[in-house]
Amino acid sequence: MAGYARSRSPRDVVRRALEVTGPLGRSAHEHLGPAARRALRTWQWAHPRYRLRHVPPETCPDLAAEHATPLMRELAGLDMALQRGKVTNLRIAAARLDGLALGPGQRLSFWRQVGSPSARRGFVDGLVLDHGRLRAGTGGGMCQFTNLLFWVTLHTPLVVTERWRHSYDVFPDNGRTQPFGSGATCAWPALDLQVDNPTPLTFRLSVQVTDTHLHGRWYADRPVAAQFEVYEADHIMTNDAPGVFTRRNVLRRRVLEDGIEVHDELVAVNAGRLMYAPFLAAGS
Repeated sequence: MAGYARSRSPRDVVRRALEVTGPLGRSAHEHLGPAARRALRTWQWAHPRYRLRHVPPETCPDLAAEHATPLMRELAGLDMALQRGKVTNLRIAAARLDGLALGPGQRLSFWRQVGSPSARRGFVDGLVLDHGRLRAGTGGGMCQFTNLLFWVTLHTPLVVTERWRHSYDVFPDNGRTQPFGSGATCAWPALDLQVDNPTPLTFRLSVQVTDTHLHGRWYADRPVAAQFEVYEADHIMTNDAPGVFTRRNVLRRRVLEDGIEVHDELVAVNAGRLMYAPFLAAGS
């Protein structure tokens, strides 16, 4: 090991940080400082597989998967002005992502495509989740985008190669249509969402922000043979200390062909601290 350490160049260090990965992209770079993480991303994104292009809808006519999430949540303590700011930020990101083609062997990086969420680029204050607390932050609201992309991608043969789970469960289940732990957090540029295409198909990402919802769809250039069902297992809430609750579950995915299950695979193991009393109702 000493000989290896002496021979490492800065490029070797960056490559090694990318290679030491756990499930869904947990890697050594989470322990690096901000400057090192930015350098790592710059090096990673320079690879040709990240160079995606926008294509017209007719190139990929077959719908593979779709999902939509509401833009506004009526829950106590949420600043509606920040939610409106979030919608502005989502529209900026949607303009960069809508129409991207993901060909065989290519990789989509959320942050490479969207870019820095800075005021100079038009981003405004929106909702940011900071260690379980909601606050204002420039570019806030991008997690809703990565949540949506993660979920809709799980219903395709595309592979999520980097995903960061939320450490806190902020909102109660009122109106929730997806299992706990089915989202993906993000933070520029270190916490990214990345998707690989290991198939011979070309996929096109379609995203729109309407008056009420964020919509995401994957289309393919020809029909996808398999169907995908994501489900929750081993869900539990534990009272770890007075007033401290933790929620845990496992996400799994069934792969079906012609309605027959051909595979059942692990997606993620989740744990998050509840930031509300269990079973709290909306608006309370």
